[in-house]
Amino acid sequence: QVQLLDSGGRLVEAGDSLRLSCAASGRTTSSLVMGWFRQRSGKEREFVARISGSGGITTYADSVKGRFTISKDNTKNTVYLQMNSLNPEDTAVYYCAASPVRIAIDSLYYTRENNYDYWGQGTQVTVSS
Repeated sequence: QVQLLDSGGRLVEAGDSLRLSCAASGRTTSSLVMGWFRQRSGKEREFVARISGSGGITTYADSVKGRFTISKDNTKNTVYLQMNSLNPEDTAVYYCAASPVRIAIDSLYYTRENNYDYWGQGTQVTVSS
């Protein structure tokens, strides 16, 4: 069983930067694909970014590409989401997710939330204009 503890969300102003963290326990992150999803008020949860077990492959949603960076420190069993140039549309609850490494059936496999087995409790990010 994998437990995920995500943290780092808070109120910031437009243009600010923020780093979210997700600490995993129960399994090493080198054996997990880790992802970040977010849920904006009144909307469905959406994919933000993901990183492979080794950390060598990353994927981003178009809406955050060039502004957000996902990274992981397998020695600390922690995944990060560095968010720059935040805008009010980034306001959401951000969730960390983990999946055992599997053979992906297509390039979008790990952008789908139903392919993740473990979830953090979520951390609120609010960006004021």
